[in-house]
Amino acid sequence: MLGEGREAADELPIQVRAWDGSSTGPDGAPAFVIRNRRALRRLLWKPGEMGLARAYVAGELDIEGDVFAALDAVQQVMRSGDRPIRLSADDKRDIVRTAVMLGAVGPEPKPPPEEFSPGRAAEPMAESAAFLVRLFGEGLAHGTGLWDQAVDLDEARDAAHRSVAERLGLFPGARLLDLSCGWGAFARYAAAECGARVVGLTRTPEQADHVRAVAAEVDGDVQARGWDLAEAGDGPYDAIVGLAGIESVDRATARLYGLLAPGGRLVLHQPARRPGPHQIRRTFTTSYMFPEDGELRPLGAIVGELEDAGLEVRAVGALREHHARTLRAWAANLQRHWAECAELAGTGRARVWLLYLAASALAFESGRIGMNEICAIRRDRDGRAGTTLVEGRAVISR
Repeated sequence: MLGEGREAADELPIQVRAWDGSSTGPDGAPAFVIRNRRALRRLLWKPGEMGLARAYVAGELDIEGDVFAALDAVQQVMRSGDRPIRLSADDKRDIVRTAVMLGAVGPEPKPPPEEFSPGRAAEPMAESAAFLVRLFGEGLAHGTGLWDQAVDLDEARDAAHRSVAERLGLFPGARLLDLSCGWGAFARYAAAECGARVVGLTRTPEQADHVRAVAAEVDGDVQARGWDLAEAGDGPYDAIVGLAGIESVDRATARLYGLLAPGGRLVLHQPARRPGPHQIRRTFTTSYMFPEDGELRPLGAIVGELEDAGLEVRAVGALREHHARTLRAWAANLQRHWAECAELAGTGRARVWLLYLAASALAFESGRIGMNEICAIRRDRDGRAGTTLVEGRAVISR
């Protein structure tokens, strides 16, 4: 027997079904369906998150029913707080004995081709606009929606854009730097609705081409440049926005200060982990979505780095629940267009996205990860917060 971990698993509201037709768990519950023995081999070699993820991405294990409920239930056994469970020597012997009986013992299977190799540097994801439009919606907005009054993803996106533009103090002719422009959803809004002149940093040539096409549609002043912050030029900018956060905050903050005009505003939507000791380890997210140099930082550390650079943090607001609901909406879109998405990106990659969206939504809902809106300003030479922006005029003379 597996002790407490086994007893907790027996009580979970899930089913486990095997390739031979055997099953355990209550009727009608979400089901983990083991398609072949290789899934058990993966779990034997990598008990926990990575083994489960590899088996699912490879199609050797399926989740039937509510994927959110299934993952939430199994995480109750796989984790105690934020720490992976630990198996005793007796537990491991029992697992091996069972695996031998099932014919699941053998060499460790190779990871699915969708998994990044260890130490891989940051690279843009290869998903096409055709795939992502089915995920994010027609506007390809990849940021957190605001759901206070919204009933669907489009309304949540529009509410978020209006709110961010207001916090940035945008006005006709304002110069805006979009740090995570993506496919240009907010850049389009800022140019078309606020008359801003936007410089957007994009990860891929495909994104840059899409942003330029978007700008042509609205006859807006939007430039698409490369991803490196050096592509932003010398500024100064009246406002800077990052709706997908900024990576490597400690290396970017001094540069952001220099790019902002005196009195200029900064708005970041920044994910953050809980404070305290943090062991860097390989996870599903760093292995399939973002490389290992994208580790999350605590909110306090991010705020401190902005202040150390000379920026004045004026407000911090929690968007955790809003982001969780946005992730659920994206997952619903993916499931609704599953056949198309699997054809466009490949079944394995579509599985990666569904697992990522569901697991991330649960992490935000439980508070293991936070999403925060950080608003900061660069004070003017007299130490003021840019009263010209409050009055709706440009920060700097032109």
